[in-house]
Amino acid sequence: MAGLDPTLSTSHPFYDVARHGILQVAGDDRQGRRIFTFSCCRLPPLHQLNHQRLLEYLKYTLDQHVENDYTIVYFHYGLSSQNKPSLGWLQNTYKEFDRKYKKNLKALYVVHPTSLIKALWNIFKPLISHKFGKKVTYCSNLRELREHLQCDQLLIPPEVVRYDEKLQNLHKGQPPPPTKTPPPRPPLPTQQFGVSLQYLRDKNQGELIPPVLRWTVTYLREKGLRTEGLFRRSASAQTVRQVQRLYDQGKPVNFDDYGDMHLPAVILKTFLRELPQPLLTFQAYEQILGITSVESSLRVTHCRLILRSLPEHNYAVLRYLMGFLHEVSLESISNKMNSSNLACVFGLNLIWPSQGVASLSALVPLNLFTELLIEYYDKVFSSQEAPREHTRDTVEVQQAGPVTKEFMKTGTPRASPYLSRLRIS
Repeated sequence: MAGLDPTLSTSHPFYDVARHGILQVAGDDRQGRRIFTFSCCRLPPLHQLNHQRLLEYLKYTLDQHVENDYTIVYFHYGLSSQNKPSLGWLQNTYKEFDRKYKKNLKALYVVHPTSLIKALWNIFKPLISHKFGKKVTYCSNLRELREHLQCDQLLIPPEVVRYDEKLQNLHKGQPPPPTKTPPPRPPLPTQQFGVSLQYLRDKNQGELIPPVLRWTVTYLREKGLRTEGLFRRSASAQTVRQVQRLYDQGKPVNFDDYGDMHLPAVILKTFLRELPQPLLTFQAYEQILGITSVESSLRVTHCRLILRSLPEHNYAVLRYLMGFLHEVSLESISNKMNSSNLACVFGLNLIWPSQGVASLSALVPLNLFTELLIEYYDKVFSSQEAPREHTRDTVEVQQAGPVTKEFMKTGTPRASPYLSRLRIS
């Protein structure tokens, strides 16, 4: 069964596409023709793949073999609305593959075809020659494919094998086998989305603040602080994917070219949401949920204690982001985004549970915690102590007597009306 090519080098001219393992060379068929496999389950979400680059990569790979006869095995399983190329791209791809590609293609096996495949075939049938159409063979399962090819040579993705077993078990009336998570694909050296803070730090000469975060914050700070509804409004999904792709490929992004101030705001939120682990970490989730049970006058101190348990890198990024959001809140007369509104937007982008999704009841403490970080930014992040150096303060708070608590109360800013409404005494 197939895995990703361990010998793939970052110097490959199409590493950004090849790393996904979508197209692979898989030995020869019984007539000695070279076999290629195309696996839809290897197609990443649309924003992570430049489909023009995919087309160029397909031609680049086939060009090394199309002077001789060859065979293609197309594994349809895994194609979804999240990674499906457009009809326009499919039509353009067919046109791009001129006679030299089509003439020597002797067989195209479509494995696990669906009604979508048949519908697409009817759409493109007028554009496809009768001779080419005769080369297509549908295989509803891997057993049928084995009747035509020696499958032990094929690079069949494990996901496809498990799907085929599931279909067989359903046909026999047996429960499907347990699913397994496919191995992760190597990220691009320049990737910004979907990778850890540590990865970004390592790839950016130890810089703590990820480039995409710094660039979007800088742009919004200079030009967007007074934009009404900042961070609350959406942007074109297609444009967001396009900008993500540019960032992931290490290419410059000029937001002035798009004429939409909400686009960089959406990009910033998307970056946070696609981190493998939330910025506030899974470990802090339960502590944050307990914020509503803390006396109102002690909540800022409690926030500081929780943040000191964060890894140093997370703390630095959080402090940078909250400082910016505090600036946004100071312009709320113009942008209509006070700390409470910003908290409602950013709460679930900063923290989520390690399993499942946050319940509705969790939204109140999560948003409250986020509002405290924004509203009282200067107090929460005033300490110069490094994260994790918090044991002494924790003990002092737990053992504090009436005099100490009174001191904390007078040293803490008055809670906002929203915070007061959420107080649980």
